[in-house]
Amino acid sequence: MPEKQSILVVDDEPDIRQLVGEILEDEGYLITTAESAEKAREMRRLRRPDLVLLDIWMPGDDGISLLKSWKENEGLCCPVIMMSGHGTIETAVEATRLGAYDYIEKPLSMAKMLLTVENALRSGQLEQENKGLKKQLQIPPAPIGSSDRMSHLREQALRVAHHGSVVLLYGEAGVGKEIFAHYIHLQSERASRPFIKSIVSAYSSDLSETQMAATFFGQVDGDKIQYGLFDEAQGGCLYLADIDALTPPLQLMLLTVLRDNFYMRVDSFERIDLDMIIITSVQHNLRDDVEAKHFNETLYNHLNVVPLYIPALKEHAEDVPELLNYYVDQQTIKDGLPYRHFSVAAQNFLRNYRWLGNIRELRNLVQRLLILGTDTEITLEEVEETLGTSIPIFENGLESALPASLYDMPLRQAREQFEHDYLSYQLTQCGGNVSKLADRVKMERTHLYRKMRSLGIDPKKFNK
Repeated sequence: MPEKQSILVVDDEPDIRQLVGEILEDEGYLITTAESAEKAREMRRLRRPDLVLLDIWMPGDDGISLLKSWKENEGLCCPVIMMSGHGTIETAVEATRLGAYDYIEKPLSMAKMLLTVENALRSGQLEQENKGLKKQLQIPPAPIGSSDRMSHLREQALRVAHHGSVVLLYGEAGVGKEIFAHYIHLQSERASRPFIKSIVSAYSSDLSETQMAATFFGQVDGDKIQYGLFDEAQGGCLYLADIDALTPPLQLMLLTVLRDNFYMRVDSFERIDLDMIIITSVQHNLRDDVEAKHFNETLYNHLNVVPLYIPALKEHAEDVPELLNYYVDQQTIKDGLPYRHFSVAAQNFLRNYRWLGNIRELRNLVQRLLILGTDTEITLEEVEETLGTSIPIFENGLESALPASLYDMPLRQAREQFEHDYLSYQLTQCGGNVSKLADRVKMERTHLYRKMRSLGIDPKKFNK
């Protein structure tokens, strides 16, 4: 069942708490109540609410003081509606200045309260959706392609959306794993709840294990709460890309969460029930990492309950014309680029192209052609000229580029040996400068540092 939107009602009057709670429960919300600021802090630690109804006048800390402490310590995690039977204009202005969504007076008009609650929840949801909206616009609402392979894969994803809670997507870089993650979320009963994405390999190598754990599961420091990825995704979907980059301690933590179906924030023993779809992705067969003792086998078994392989673009090349048309329309309508269309000859050529970068490369090609071209039609010659500026990879075959001894090794060992020699060569060319190396090999610096450390490469030894 989809997670209900949760509302925390804070009021020292039992009759108010009961009346408001019952009315909101009848409207389908999940209600928790608190009779004081101290209890409200405790309830907010246990569960990140979607909305708070906060009385101003209470014994001990009043509502304004509580709102101010939340604002100053960790920020408001959701809309807050203030309630008061002794309101003044100054109080309302102060509450608004501190970030309150609205202010309603007692005795409460239930019709007005329900409308204010509905508007505040909608506002909070829109604010969450607008985070990273520019990137979201680049993601199709469903995977593109009418081929039998893509149609079958969409059907599988649809079944997963209705019945799955843990999903593993694997496939080459750029094949559209995030598109499928979004599709699963949008087709599930949790579509109206958050979709939270995190690229595990992008985390800084400077973060300690405690900081990494806090990023995932949150942290409690007295009254201050740092919400983590799992808090943000509650009731919705958490997408963890490049799950193979997870450090061994974090692998054990994630395993514990999946096994026990709850998580605890750092420096807290309060259990928070897990209620979300967890989607992970990897660019290769994660089983290889297990066999190489780089990934926890028990965690792998928990993540691999529903594996979905997203094929390389060359494996469903018949979808290329449809993808070209989609990205032309998208970038024309959403990005304001001039409309152009591909000639039949250009489309046929691109159906047989290698697409080493898969759908991401296709999208970038379309953008480049729309920006640089002038004629309405994109010709075969223009496509060939544009692609000709790319650097060919292994154009003359692998055997002429790699030593014969590499072929006698197990696949993973051969890959690591090649990566070691390749990065060592590039570091030599860059004089040991990791920033230049990252730009040269087209990798994020944080991911690059982790890769070099795993291969035993010290960039300092390459300084000129």
